[in-house]
Amino acid sequence: MCKRILVSQTNTEDGVPFYKIGTIGSTPDAYISKELFDDYKVKYNYPRKGEVMITCAGTVGKCVVYDGEDAYFQDSNIVWIDNPTQYISNGFLFHLLSKVDWRKLNSTTIIRIYNDDLRNLKMSYPRKEEQQKISHLLSLLDERIATQNKIIEDLKKLKSAIIEKTFNENYSNKIRLRDVGSYIRGLTYSSDDVVESNGIFVMRSNNIINGSSLDYHNNIVSVNKQILTEQQLQTGDIVICMANGSSSLVGKSSFYDGDCSTPITVGAFCGIYRSKEPIVKWLFQTNKYRRYIWNSLQGGNGAIANLNGDDILRMSFSIPATPAKDNRIKLLTSVDTLLESNISLCDLYISQKLYLLRQMFI
Repeated sequence: MCKRILVSQTNTEDGVPFYKIGTIGSTPDAYISKELFDDYKVKYNYPRKGEVMITCAGTVGKCVVYDGEDAYFQDSNIVWIDNPTQYISNGFLFHLLSKVDWRKLNSTTIIRIYNDDLRNLKMSYPRKEEQQKISHLLSLLDERIATQNKIIEDLKKLKSAIIEKTFNENYSNKIRLRDVGSYIRGLTYSSDDVVESNGIFVMRSNNIINGSSLDYHNNIVSVNKQILTEQQLQTGDIVICMANGSSSLVGKSSFYDGDCSTPITVGAFCGIYRSKEPIVKWLFQTNKYRRYIWNSLQGGNGAIANLNGDDILRMSFSIPATPAKDNRIKLLTSVDTLLESNISLCDLYISQKLYLLRQMFI
């Protein structure tokens, strides 16, 4: 592992990227000076190009192949495998380690990987020639997944640009959320209400995929409790995170597509905005909406940042008049459909890779 870097030795603007468990494999949010990097690289342990790096805390077991570019890594939380490669190539080792379910190691729930966990890990592996073929196939899938993610990001940028172009103009036509919809509070429940099955799904903050469809497939809480008719989600509802320990998450929103076969509502820290006006779906994705949220959170003195229903209902936006409004609704609906299709395609590629990994030799 690398030498410890102090917070005082980092900055957020320039220098050599400093990766932590939350940023390795993506965009860094911290940097260290080139002088410090050069000094530590010579004096202390440092990975070689091609070696497999793995996160040992937080998102445990995330693997990245070191590309040889100047970068520094969070000590103890990110380690790399000093692999001699005479038996297993680094490329094949990357795929083997990516397949390990660290949560089940030693039949316990693991929240951290220790050196002995890695040393004692037993792996089966084929001959070098087979390793090369398997690694090549999986790498092709990785490249396709990366390309698909790039398509998704480009579509998100296009959508964002259309939204800002549509709602950033000073139109004479105004819309106030109170006038075209209603706000419904989430369901309060206790741990005694939680059941394994045959309950009502309760959506929480982690089910809200900002600017996208509500995720009612993962991280589900099911409760046995009576809900008001108005609290049951309806097609087109906007689900909003109204309170959270992290203020940056307050205000994020998803829309409900109506396809969940189980009765579904939201928890007490979330709220529902319901309207028959189709254009409001995208108002919650504008910069103006985010500014409203930021202003509403100012002056709060509680441990949990929170909004109330009136904060949502008092919001006002400029919108284009008909028929321009209808044309933008059609355009944004088409982009949303294309975006969801590409996300589904990416999920299929990921599922295909996971299936192939399950057929391997651990």
